[in-house]
Amino acid sequence: MSLYLARHAETVYNAGARMQGHRTHTPLTRAGFAQADAMGAALALHFGAAPDIDLWASPAGRTLQTMAIIAEHLRRDFFEVQTDDRLLEIDVGDWQGRRYADIVAESGPIIDPVLRVFSVPPPNGEWYPAILVRLQAWHATLDPARTALVVSHGITARVLRGWLVGGNDYAGVRIATDAPQGTVFRIEAGTETPLLVGAGAMSGRAA
Repeated sequence: MSLYLARHAETVYNAGARMQGHRTHTPLTRAGFAQADAMGAALALHFGAAPDIDLWASPAGRTLQTMAIIAEHLRRDFFEVQTDDRLLEIDVGDWQGRRYADIVAESGPIIDPVLRVFSVPPPNGEWYPAILVRLQAWHATLDPARTALVVSHGITARVLRGWLVGGNDYAGVRIATDAPQGTVFRIEAGTETPLLVGAGAMSGRAA
């Protein structure tokens, strides 16, 4: 099967360097709309009009907003998009809604400077092995004969990509390299190819 995995476009929390996590849904910025527009244009150029592919998204507002713009480019009905909680971003627990700078001032460094991932588990939140388990369970529901396009999140996408194509081991889970917001990968037969490298921020700023 071919899996196209997209990271959602920039939101107001991303721009404000606040922790967004899995349940806080904030709207796209103007830069985010431009990123989503570029994603849709690239995918329309790649697939053509009204491609017969499965559309998936995390149920977070930012992923659905990004997917709505992509679906318009693809001339697909947004209401055909399937959502699944297992595609949500990492649960950042007590950090949700807080500014990165305030958390670091209070608790010390929380981001690995090389891999740009959380170096400590979010208090009362989620950690990489749990994310992998839910993503594997979601992936098992896909029809291997169908091409799927998925809009997900920074950390979630890196865990999924790490499992499918490889990455650096962290807390017992392979985590793929970072990619800016608005990036789209094609994953097939254990390899990935960037279809579009986004113009948004990298990880370690706001999940």
